[in-house]
Order: sequence, then C-alpha cells, then structure tokens
Amino acid sequence: MTSTDRNTSPDRSAGPASGPGPHTATTTDTDTDARTAGTGARTPRAAGTNARTDPRAAAGTEVPADPRAAAGTEARTDPGARAAARAADRLLAFARRPYWDRPDPAYRIRRWPDLTALLLATVFFWSSLTPSLVPRPWYLQGIVGGITAAIGYALGSTLAWLFRALVRRRPAERTRTRCWQAYWLLSPVLAIWLISESAGMQRQLRVLQGLPPTLTWHTPMIALIALGLLLTALLVARSVRLGAVTLIRLLGRLLPRPVAYAVGAALSALVVLVGIRDVVFDRGVVDLADRIAEATNDGTKDGIRRPASRHVTGGPGSLVPWRDLGYQGRNFTGSTPTRAALTAWTGRPAHEPVRVYVPSALPAAFTDDPPFAAQARLAVRELERTGAFDRAVLAVAGTTGTGWIDPNVTEALEYMYGGDTAIVAVQYSYLPSWVSFLVDKEKAGQATRALLDAVRARLDALPADRRPKLVVTGESLGAYAVEASFGTADALLAGTDGALLMGPPHFSPISREIRRDRDPGSPVWRPQYRGGAHIRFAQFPRTDLERPAVDWRRPRAVYLQNASDPVVWWSPELLLDRPEWLDEPLGPDVTPEISWFPFVAFWQTSVDMTVSYGVDAPHGHRYGAGAVDGWAAVLPPPDWTAADTTRLRAFIGHRRAPY
Repeated sequence: MTSTDRNTSPDRSAGPASGPGPHTATTTDTDTDARTAGTGARTPRAAGTNARTDPRAAAGTEVPADPRAAAGTEARTDPGARAAARAADRLLAFARRPYWDRPDPAYRIRRWPDLTALLLATVFFWSSLTPSLVPRPWYLQGIVGGITAAIGYALGSTLAWLFRALVRRRPAERTRTRCWQAYWLLSPVLAIWLISESAGMQRQLRVLQGLPPTLTWHTPMIALIALGLLLTALLVARSVRLGAVTLIRLLGRLLPRPVAYAVGAALSALVVLVGIRDVVFDRGVVDLADRIAEATNDGTKDGIRRPASRHVTGGPGSLVPWRDLGYQGRNFTGSTPTRAALTAWTGRPAHEPVRVYVPSALPAAFTDDPPFAAQARLAVRELERTGAFDRAVLAVAGTTGTGWIDPNVTEALEYMYGGDTAIVAVQYSYLPSWVSFLVDKEKAGQATRALLDAVRARLDALPADRRPKLVVTGESLGAYAVEASFGTADALLAGTDGALLMGPPHFSPISREIRRDRDPGSPVWRPQYRGGAHIRFAQFPRTDLERPAVDWRRPRAVYLQNASDPVVWWSPELLLDRPEWLDEPLGPDVTPEISWFPFVAFWQTSVDMTVSYGVDAPHGHRYGAGAVDGWAAVLPPPDWTAADTTRLRAFIGHRRAPY
C-alpha cells in the first residue's frame, strides 16, 4: 500500500469528511515530499499530521513544529534520556504491580518478601524507636531496629505460612496490588516521621537523667542500618532453608520421603545449632573476648605502681607476686591510699589500710587443693600476714567478671575508718562480666562463697571481743556473687554485720526474693521489705535511706539500685512478659514515653546495658559517691556524724578515681 493509501484510509484519516478533499491532497503532497527528503521525512510527516488536525493548516497558515515530536526525537538520540525513559517505564510498571511472584517454587533465596512478614517487621522496627531506660546513640538505635525487624519478619513469615497451610483461598490480584501499593506509600513516610519523633523522646530522656539535650540522630543512617541487618538476616535464613531443602532432596533418593524430611530437618537444625554455639559463639565471640581479656590482664593502668606497704598484696613480703596479680588486682592493690593521705583527710593519725587480692592464677604452692578452696586458703594466709584480723572492719568484696572492684566503695570505707580496715577479694575470671554471665556465672558465687566460709571460720577462732566487724560488698556481678554466697536475706543478715550491694543483676537470688516479697504498695524499683527494719533500697541515698521513718535495726543491708539501671532489670522474661518496673508509678528517672512490646523491650534493654555507663550517677549503672551514704548507714564509726558524711561524699565525688 502506498503512502497515499495509508493516509487516505478511513482508519488513519482525521478530517471531518470521509471522502477525498483538500485534506487528502495536502497529505498526499506532503508525503510525496517526505519520500524525496530522505531522512528528513519525519518532520514533514509531522507537519502533514498537523495539517489534518489543525484548521490553520487548512487555511494555508504555517503551523509551528510540534514540541512533543521534537522531544521524542531528542529522547531517541540522547542515551541519558533513553535511560531515564526506561527507568520511568519500570517505575511506572512497579507502581502498577509493586511485587514479584517467583516463576518457580524452587526459588529459595531470590524471592519477593512476604507482605505479612514485611508488615510485622515494619511494626517491630517502629516499636523499637520508643525510648527505654537510658539514652542510646543513633547507631545502636539502628542495630536495635534491625534486630527487632528481623524478629518481626520471622514471626510474620511463620503466620503467613500457617495461613497458607490452613486456608486455600488466596487474595485476588487486585487486592494484593492495592495492599502492596498502600505499604510502599505509607511505610517510608511513617518510618521517617517516627525516627524523627524518637529523637525528641531521646532528648527528653537525656534531660531527665541530667545530660545536655543536644543529640546527633542520623535518620537515614538509622533506617539503612536497620534495613541492612534485616536483609542480612533474611539472606542467611533463606540460605539455611535452601541448604535444608537440598539436603532433604538428596536424602529422598535414599530414604522414604517422610524419613528424608525428618532426618534432613534434624540434621539442618543440628548444623545451625552447632554452628551458632560452637563456631560463632564459643570459637568466635568468646574466644576473641578471651584473647583480648588475657592480653589486658597482663597490663597495668597508667599511674599504678607496686605498693610499698607490707599490708597490701603485691607489696613487700606478699605471698602473691606483683606480676601475678593481673590487671584488676594490680589496679586494686596499687591504688591503696597511703597513711599520709588518710591522716591529712581525717586530721588524726591513720593506719595503713589492708588490701588482699588473690588472682585466678595461683602460685604453685597452692595448686594442690580445688581452685576455689586454694584461693580461699591463700587469702586467709595473706589476711593473717597483713594483720587484717586486728582491724576494726573486715570487708569481703565480690568482684565483677574481670575482677574489678569499685574504688569508690573501698576508699569510702577506708577514709571513714582512717585506714583501720581490711578488704579482701578473689578473682574468678578475667573475662568481661557479660561473657562471664554467659559462660561461667556460677563461678562468681562459688569463689566468693569459698572465701566467705574460710574468713568466717578464721573469725570464729578469735575471741568475740577481738573480732573485726564483717561486712560484704559488691557491684553488678560482684553483688550477685555475694548474694549467691548466702542465698536468702535472712542468711545474709545472720552471717554478716552489714552489707552494701549496688546494681545487683535481675537474677541475683536475694534481690529477687525481696522484690517478690516486698511490702504491698511499694514499687519494685524501690521495694520496702519487712517495714525497712533491716534492709533498705536507695537511688538517692541522702533521702531514700531515711524512709520509712521507723527504727532501723542492726545488722543493716543497703542496696543502691537505680530505677534506670538496665543491669538490674535485664531478663529473658522481657521477651514475652511485661515487667513490673513499667507499672505506675514509674521510677524518678524513667520517661513516661517508655513502653513494652514483645521481643523489642528485651533487645532495647540488652543494648541499654552497653551504654549504661554513659550517664552520670545516680542513673543507669552509675552509683558514684553513693557508697559513702551507704557505709554511713550500714556501719559508721562510733564518732561519725552527718557532717562527716557530707564532707566525705564531696571528697569521693570530686576526686579523680584511681582506676
């Protein structure tokens, strides 16, 4: 068919009449010129088209070139414009159908996310943006968001699988499309808004805990970190599933199908379990932490020197060489206050304080007994050598995982008594507390119990009027070590002359007993136990220890416990149970914006523990100079006054801690 035929065809004609006329002639002439114009034919053809549709052309008036035709020509010749056009087409196609169905059920890794799973992951991510116990930086918020989003996706995927297994009916294509369109339209907007809102809530929490309100909160980075963790977890999970399916298929060639499924699933679960526990955790995380801790254990903090006093382990005549004390042992004994420093503060002649520390690595002469019994025997020998049983007060200190002892606690007692004190501790591990909790938590209680038994046996051999007062102390895992040594509150009071414990972990037995059996009406973050007759809890010791206004009998036990301390409240129970510390009334430094959401609160509190030292006392896991008020309440010297407490609190709070 010629050009004339095509243009005079009824299907192509745009004129008002169906027969030949001026429009047809014009079109024919124009197309004839186009054929002789070679490559420029398209422009006259466009003019001819305009002539058919524009009355000005019929009247002989010149018609300007169509800008759409020019734009189309440019798009066809410009590579960038072609790429943009293709991208726009793909984006438009995705908007029409914003999901992808896998062409083959064998696709395990390359599959479009499930909408139900993605919705639940998004909700979990949103819930992770709420504040928790202590302020957290933006990168940890991204980590919490990614972990909780992965948990939400796993739960949503399970629910979707159960629905498909139980219900045969599937949503219509139109319904699926509209749901996906709504998700892609709303979720990014809401996520950006909620991340921005979370910054404001974090600022409020910072003000509540005495920190400046300034905060760096990278909204895009929070979203990217969370998304990256979610995609990584999804890739790992799908890879495991692909491996399991492949294994089952291979076993199906040798075994009946039901047996192949059972054996394949069991083997896959075993490989994952062993891989996570033995390879990732034991040989990865724990081994790395052990190597780092072992290297650190061989060092000493700057400014710490070997003691010159014979009353201190590591000094002259010590049964434990200075080099064998370990990092925390050298810090503890090497920072002992001198008699001159104590005399200058008290204004009267002071004693050389006794500090005894037994490391986990024992001298060869003490390796015949079981490890903890040998440590206890060596500790008593050192106490005898240093004259500890002639002092006014003998304190047994529980240590954290690394063997750390809070210098605020020890120095407060030594300055209060003018050095007429002895403090003894044993190291059961040099690993960080969180690793010790996971791999050898029981060692803390076993080592401290053995030490206490040996010390009390030695005290019982002394005349009653010549025995020093026996007190116990510990912070964090050290508090747990002391509590595990006694087991019950009654045993603690019966076996000591006083106790000062700070920030005990949630799993500590005596703390759990007190919270469980607290007096009605008292909150779990400040429990009143048996009317406060012997045991009292405080976050602000100057005022909290005065309540209730009843006779406070001896022996006394003081717990310093911050309402915002994640170490105190962390528990696996947070995964599924709403904790009591979120009940009204909330603690004095806990924001009303805090909330509980299954699984999310657990990971929020877990991350809070890593930044619990990022606030000032008395918030988070920081207790500062509160030990001064604690000792003044538990076992003050006979002539001690409230003014002395105030002066010592100021001294301990403003001095530079030795380690």
